[in-house]
Amino acid sequence: MKCSKCRRDAILFQRYSGLHLCEQHFNRDFEAKAKRAIREHRWIRPGDTVAVALSGGKDSSAVLFFLHRLLGERRDVRLMAITVDEGISGYRDPGQARAIAENMGVPWVTATFRDEYGITLDEIVGRKGTGLSCSYCGVLRRALMNRIAREHGVTKFAYGFNLDDEAQSVLMNALRGDADRLTRPMREAEGMVPRIKPFMYVPEREVALYAFLHVEGFDLAGCPYAGDALRGDVRGILDDYTYRHPATKYSLVNLGEALREPERVTGEGLRVCERCGEPCGRICRTCQVLDEVRRS
Repeated sequence: MKCSKCRRDAILFQRYSGLHLCEQHFNRDFEAKAKRAIREHRWIRPGDTVAVALSGGKDSSAVLFFLHRLLGERRDVRLMAITVDEGISGYRDPGQARAIAENMGVPWVTATFRDEYGITLDEIVGRKGTGLSCSYCGVLRRALMNRIAREHGVTKFAYGFNLDDEAQSVLMNALRGDADRLTRPMREAEGMVPRIKPFMYVPEREVALYAFLHVEGFDLAGCPYAGDALRGDVRGILDDYTYRHPATKYSLVNLGEALREPERVTGEGLRVCERCGEPCGRICRTCQVLDEVRRS
């Protein structure tokens, strides 16, 4: 097929727009979506230090490349990358993430569950099974990422979450009946480095294509513990429905944003954990998870 805009050979068909795009127009369309997300949410400002949560996978590698292209010439914004090694045998190789960051000339730092918590995710799964592995991992990884980011003066934390991830999260919260997460406002809290998601309006398959076009050496392997997670079921349901109704994921993301408007929600917000001093909700989930796995 030919590109809908210039008649070059197309490399992508967007079902939701009806467009065939060549490589040049795909890159323009992709980066325009990411720039729109940054602009609409006012995510990056002069004086920011932006850290990418770099796992070495396609999404985080692509967002690092995009932000390096966007911010590389700016002197008023600093870019770096942070990698957390959860301790999953045969899965995460921090050396891959380091090589990706170094190839772009981006400063890189790393931290491990073993050094921070005295336990790896493999050991947690060995004690607690795989049923809650993603939940435990997410809680501990976010807490460690946030602490490392604060130590390095980071003001914005960039994640590679894409349109599919965001839509899945909205649907998962709806299926759980989790009204708090559906309506929790997007606002800054003391001690918590604000997260930004430049690819939240970009489908996963387009993020993967962008990564293949621009980044070498990223990891395609999935986490071996992800099979039991609810997200896998939701992904299948949503992909099947979206094939018949191509705009569904955009609709879910827009719904999620509308429900999180600050004026819709009242509440006491985040507190500070008495034990570890980290920002948290009513109970510090990080300390709770550590207590659970250490008692096993």
